[in-house]
Amino acid sequence: VSMRIYGGALAGLLVLGSGLALMQVVINPLVSLLGPSERAAQRIAIMGVCNKFAGILAPIVLATVVMGDIGNVAEKAQLAATPEARDAILNSFVHAIYAPYMSMAVVLVVAAVGVIFFPLPELQAPPLPSVSGSSEKIFRPHLVFGIAAMFIYVGIEVMAGDAIGTYGQGFGLPLSETKFFTSLTLAGMLAGYVAGFVVVPRIITQERFLEFSCIGGCILTIAAFLTHGYASVLCVALLGATNAMIMPTIFPIAIRGAGPWTPLASALIVMAYSGGAIIPQIYVLLKPYVGFQAMFALLVLPSYLAVLFYARRYGQTGLLPLDQKQ
Repeated sequence: VSMRIYGGALAGLLVLGSGLALMQVVINPLVSLLGPSERAAQRIAIMGVCNKFAGILAPIVLATVVMGDIGNVAEKAQLAATPEARDAILNSFVHAIYAPYMSMAVVLVVAAVGVIFFPLPELQAPPLPSVSGSSEKIFRPHLVFGIAAMFIYVGIEVMAGDAIGTYGQGFGLPLSETKFFTSLTLAGMLAGYVAGFVVVPRIITQERFLEFSCIGGCILTIAAFLTHGYASVLCVALLGATNAMIMPTIFPIAIRGAGPWTPLASALIVMAYSGGAIIPQIYVLLKPYVGFQAMFALLVLPSYLAVLFYARRYGQTGLLPLDQKQ
């Protein structure tokens, strides 16, 4: 970073992302199995509340404290009289990110030490009583299609969160405003997590909540396509609320009955998070030909419908009868 090598910065993010992926392979099934299965989504939602609360604050703090002057820095660098002056301006900005990232590194080290001294229990998803030989078979339909559903879902989550800035710029909105749009989406996800925590399973089941989330996502996607400017961006941001409980519900459905295969099933589902890297790239490549609004709808709307199909087909009410037929 100090040498302003783009590949070096990407390598650091790759290491960080790899560590986060490994943690989720352990944490998600652990939280799913530490209690009744009908409350698994609720427990994951508690993690989501903590996660998204931090996610709301981080872009605001970085945008205000670190990146608040990024536009002026770029302009000053372009107008610098000499290459030395340009390098001095850019180096001063690069060094501004040291303190935030070093602080995060310290927190991660402390968390790692805590895990070492407080080891996590070994848990397995109990076999489904209606499935003969369930402990010997891993690739059952609800896991295979659960992996596909997770791939699609993480893609649309990133579209609603990280791609919302690019979406807003398509309407000509200034960078000084679009850099805060991700926090708006995360605020919607925080509200969705809180709603899920309150109503699941007191009022409706987690599987039914998943269905309503997909339906709400379809409605908001259509509304985003039919509106313009801030109204359209607001519809995209509100997708955060509909997205919140999708992953917490897909995960426990997909690992049901995995038994001794639980770690592998969890790893395969976490690998499906790569949809968040691939689907937005499809959007970037095709939006010049279709239009940024139309391309957004063409990717997101079918994705919600696919996840809705998964919820209807492999939710708790339909899973056991389906497996009995196999």
